[in-house]
Parts: sequence; C-alpha cells; structure tokens
Amino acid sequence: MAARIPLCAALVFAGCNRQVAQQPARPAPQPRPEVKAAPPTPIAVTKQELGEQSWDPQWDVIVEQALSPEMLSPRVARGVRSYCPRFAAMSNADKRAFWAYTFQAIAAAEAGLKPTTNVRHTEPEVAVEDTVSKRTVRQEGLLQLTYMDAKRYGCDFDWEKDKKLAEKDPAKTILTPSNNLLCGVKILENQMLTQKKPLLSASSYWVTLRPAQPSYLVFAKQMKNVPAVCRAAMPPVEEARARRTGPAPTPVGAARAPATATRASASSN
Repeated sequence: MAARIPLCAALVFAGCNRQVAQQPARPAPQPRPEVKAAPPTPIAVTKQELGEQSWDPQWDVIVEQALSPEMLSPRVARGVRSYCPRFAAMSNADKRAFWAYTFQAIAAAEAGLKPTTNVRHTEPEVAVEDTVSKRTVRQEGLLQLTYMDAKRYGCDFDWEKDKKLAEKDPAKTILTPSNNLLCGVKILENQMLTQKKPLLSASSYWVTLRPAQPSYLVFAKQMKNVPAVCRAAMPPVEEARARRTGPAPTPVGAARAPATATRASASSN
C-alpha cells in the first residue's frame, strides 16, 4: 500500500501538469506606441507667455495613442502634403506628433484651446435641432463637437448625464478633453480613411479645414509651427513643389473669422 502512494501522487501531479498545459496562454499585452510631444501652436505660445491655461502635453498623448495604424500609412500622405510633404518617409512617432499638432491647431482655431468653449450659432443654416439633446445644436469643447456625434461616430458623450450640469461645467462628458479629442480622431479618420478625402476638404466636418472659408485662415496660421521633420532635408525640387501646392499664406494680423460650422450638413461625413 505504501509503495502505491508515490505512484498515485505522481499520476495526480502529471494530471495537474496536463491541465496547466491545456489552459490557453494569455496574450501578451500590446506595447504602447512611441509618442512625441508636438510643438506648441502660436496661440499656445502666447498663452504660455501670458500665464494662461494652454495646450496640455498630455492631450498629445491622448491623440497619438488613439490613432489607427491606417492614419500612419502612406495612403494618407497625399492628403497631408500641403503641411507635411515628408509624411510617408517619417517614423511612426513623428507621424503621431504631426497628427497631435494638427489637432492642437484645430482646437486653437475652433475653441482657442479652451476645453469649456460652448457656442450656439443663430444662423438659420446651422441653428438646427440636435437629434440627441432635442435643442438648438451647440458646438462644444476643444474641437467644437455636438451630442449628435455620439450617434454618428460612436463618441463617448452622455447627454442624460450632462443635461443636469451647467453649460460650461468641465465635468460634462462632451467637454472632457479626452472624450472630445478621441471623438475628433474618429471624425477625421472617417473623413480621410472612409471617405478618402484629404485633410483640407470642402466638405470637412470643421469649417476651419475648408480652404474656401474665411475661418480656414485661422487654422492655417496655427499650422505655422508644424513639426520641422515634416519638411526637413527635402530635395530642392520636392521643396519647391510643396511650396507651390501648400496653403495660401495667412495675412499678417488676420482676425479670427467665426467658425460657423454647418455641422448638420456634415451628417454624411
């Protein structure tokens, strides 16, 4: 009997080993993408000099980690050529920094980098009903988004929660910088990947990205400090071509035109 005990123990141990071996291995956690801080836009520099709230570098990280691999692929290079002609040749970290800077420039043009900016336009073409809040549409947050975008693009806005809070309460889900920026990434990816349109488009969600509109000049001015790597070490011929196809220069001292965004008409975007 005593001789059989070690044998039984060995069999039990072997059975345990088989059970452990049969358990599926847990997938290794995906490494976080390498991120870089984007340069400050002109308005961010001014705010820093005045000691005012400016662009938070953590917002760069939010944008860069949210980008899909397709937004770093050569397929979008042509769509950003006017501001980043070397996009296809850049490292992924530099591409992410370019996109972070671009969103900073959009936020600068749309909301002056203020996360609690809240605007209700009265022009008939934009004073339409928000299909979620059931009130006249408002553009809110860093990127001037609406509650309707939660349905259109799958954004994390909660009107039922937000309607109980004050208009500019920073606790509102639509005003939270992370929610607002993540939604903006989805909107721009829809424009560039799904609709296959460039960054600057006559039908962009943001009027500031529509070159024919006066408010585009505000965005163009904020793109002045785009990462240097976007144009670094370009062959002379390519540099000249990029300058010819680039955006129109911003008049010195140009005042900000109202970003009257026809968000309702962008429902197909």
